[in-house]
Amino acid sequence: MDLILWRHAEAEDGVPDTARKLTAKGEKQAQKVAAWLKDRIESPVRILVSPAVRTQQTANALTSKFETSSEVGLSTSVQRLLRVAGCPNAEGTVIVVGHQPTLGQVAAFLLTGEGAEWDVKKGAVWWFEVEDNGGEPYASLRAVIAPREA
Repeated sequence: MDLILWRHAEAEDGVPDTARKLTAKGEKQAQKVAAWLKDRIESPVRILVSPAVRTQQTANALTSKFETSSEVGLSTSVQRLLRVAGCPNAEGTVIVVGHQPTLGQVAAFLLTGEGAEWDVKKGAVWWFEVEDNGGEPYASLRAVIAPREA
């Protein structure tokens, strides 16, 4: 399967955290990365999005057809996110639009098998090809794209 981790684009400050909207710069970041993804992703594609407003807005730059799931939200864990994504055995491509620090923790786990705090920049995509290795994910990193590179 392909697993794409997409961090929400730049958002306004404020509270509650779940209600923060994208800034004008964030909207442009989301559009650029969405255009980059549209040229590269192949069906079938499943898109899982955190309930937070800024992740919903980021995903909407790509499509309005996605699943909202608290399992990829602000208080999730690496294991919960991977389980809901069906990793490593899902068919096709799964895109997760979520938050730090979880996305960086997932990236570190997939590539090292251990927990670590890796930085995923706002609006960036980390694209993995993941295989089943005896019930554990075996991942290769295909691309890391920041909005300015998309």
